[in-house]
Amino acid sequence: MDDLALASDLVDRARKAGADEADVLLVRDASVSVGVSGGALEEVERAEAREAGLRVIIDKQQACVSSSSLSPAAIETMVARAVEMARAAPQDPYCGLADSHDAFEASAVTALDLLDSDDLMDAAELEARALDVEAAALDVNGINQVEQAHASAGRIDVTLVTSSGFAGGYGRTNTGMGVSCIAGEGLGRERDYAGEYRRHAAELPGADWVGTRAAHRAVARLSPRKPPSGTCPVLFDERVSSSLISHVLGAVSGSAVARGSSWLRDAMDTAVLPAEFDLVEDPLVVRGPASRPFDAEGIAARSRPIVEDGVLKRWVLDSATARKLDLTTTGNARRGTSNPPSPGVSNVRLGQGARSRDDLIRDMGTGLIVNSLIGSSVNPTTGAYSRGASGFWVENGKIAYPVNEITIAGSLPEFMRTIVAANDADPHRSVSAPSLLVEGLTIGA
Repeated sequence: MDDLALASDLVDRARKAGADEADVLLVRDASVSVGVSGGALEEVERAEAREAGLRVIIDKQQACVSSSSLSPAAIETMVARAVEMARAAPQDPYCGLADSHDAFEASAVTALDLLDSDDLMDAAELEARALDVEAAALDVNGINQVEQAHASAGRIDVTLVTSSGFAGGYGRTNTGMGVSCIAGEGLGRERDYAGEYRRHAAELPGADWVGTRAAHRAVARLSPRKPPSGTCPVLFDERVSSSLISHVLGAVSGSAVARGSSWLRDAMDTAVLPAEFDLVEDPLVVRGPASRPFDAEGIAARSRPIVEDGVLKRWVLDSATARKLDLTTTGNARRGTSNPPSPGVSNVRLGQGARSRDDLIRDMGTGLIVNSLIGSSVNPTTGAYSRGASGFWVENGKIAYPVNEITIAGSLPEFMRTIVAANDADPHRSVSAPSLLVEGLTIGA
């Protein structure tokens, strides 16, 4: 059977075996990856898998079973096990399929243009790309070692069928390359990396650009010093600014709000960002890193704000968390083959400012640029923020020297309302945010 027929057959079997409701997520995955080091091939991996996840609901009791063996005998066992497990599971009054579906249009899949080619790039071509990336990094003065350069290509096909009448699928390709390199000697060595990934291979930047970027990043870290402790402005470089937005996204997740463990649980329709900021989720970005035509419950994707003019406008909900909060799903269900749906986002975009990153560095006077974060101690209930970091110390509006092994701390509910944005967001990230200047964080060396 093809994927749609197989998923439909599994749903039919589950209903005949006693399920009140059932859905099937079938995922087909193929990938090739190559790693090189020292100008020689180090590893080649190729993987292909086809896995089905069956969810059954009986009298508000829910169970999920997955299998990569999809023979007739394995399918019979899968259905019987799912029904048996559901009958033994505790009742969950909020579980169930989506209450309704918008009509699914196949043209929505075509419009997203997520598929590059039916044929994956072969290992020889990937090896050549990885070698070019490594050579470009080693060509930069100060780089004496490349840990590994890699290149990869893959394709994932997703099919969803529900007993309430939804049936659809889509595919996504992905190709990328990256390198991690070391500058300096002995105990003074510093490491950094660069990597780029696209849905279509033709949109990837050149290997020279990726390798050179990683190398310059590593060299810039040499001879770090300790900055003075105290309170100062902190610029979160575009490389790490998305982590701040991810804390906001975690706090607006229906799961966290329903548990009461969100620092934004009482913030609906209040200011959580500066007045000029919009935070928009758009699953319909053409060739986007996390684009999709529908969510894991079959709800048609659409663009809509999470924060508008700085004001929080909605939670991120799947059907179950929406029912807990007496609301309607926002089409944000995500799931794997072994788990029921839970809330999650697709492409998220934070609005950009008018000034460049260099402008913000100049205007901050004395402060810290953070381009790497280590570990995490963020309280999801209060928003208390503390993280290890490294980056650069700024004096008189110019980078003075690199710094490492420092701690930055503050309060997310307070400092997120004061951020200033640059204009350098990378549109190829699933959470895209420009460099963000934050006032009044505490630095400890």
